[in-house]
Amino acid sequence: MNKTCVLYCSCGAGLFSVEESGRLAQALNNFQLDIYELHDLCALSINEKEFLKTIGKKYDQKIVIACFPRAVKNMLKQSSIDFGKYEVINFREERVEKIIDKLDNQFNLPVGSANYQIKESELKVPAWFPVIDSSLCTLCGQCSRFCLFGVYKFNKKSLNVVDPLACKNNCPACGRTCPASAIIFPRLPENSVLSGAEPNNEKVQKPEGNGSLFVLLNERNSARKNIFRQGFIKQAEKERNKALEELKKGLNKKE
Repeated sequence: MNKTCVLYCSCGAGLFSVEESGRLAQALNNFQLDIYELHDLCALSINEKEFLKTIGKKYDQKIVIACFPRAVKNMLKQSSIDFGKYEVINFREERVEKIIDKLDNQFNLPVGSANYQIKESELKVPAWFPVIDSSLCTLCGQCSRFCLFGVYKFNKKSLNVVDPLACKNNCPACGRTCPASAIIFPRLPENSVLSGAEPNNEKVQKPEGNGSLFVLLNERNSARKNIFRQGFIKQAEKERNKALEELKKGLNKKE
């Protein structure tokens, strides 16, 4: 018999309201299987790797209720956590009733009394610690050069997040400069590619028999992308400068 568990990330970033979080926890208690309420998955992926690896080995099927699947999967990969087979339900896009309906009908979980466990982490992670989507990263090094806080280590063959806790709150600036949308901030409140939504990879298709129209469309598309990129860079510089000012204030208070 396959063993299944549900892991629910009770995120400290405020992505899920306290009321909804309580309702979901109450509803999960009505399934007859192991339920793990995590406080929270971002922190546990850094300082409780062995716990997550044990869960990965212990259960055949894991259902993770957290944020965007792309964020969760790349975060576990970045932390070298082999989690085996698992599914992610995105609580940013699914409300409590829809989540419970999926568990009941899509996953056919047995109804009963849950073995409900809460896993705490003493680690306080910044709201914006970055995760690299290695499938999109082109190793351009832009994020590493833009970041002033020692979060990344980059050479022409690799890019790694070596000090995620050095990332500054309210500073997802490096991710906005990434031309490949490869940087994810799982705790970012906005529902965007930067927080883990799937990138929009639509491309202009060449119209048959009309090369001039194809060139025109491509030129317009490139110009629009350049305008958006310039806006992202300006916003990133503003966020980085704000983070630097807050860092200076913190250092001055300690002196």
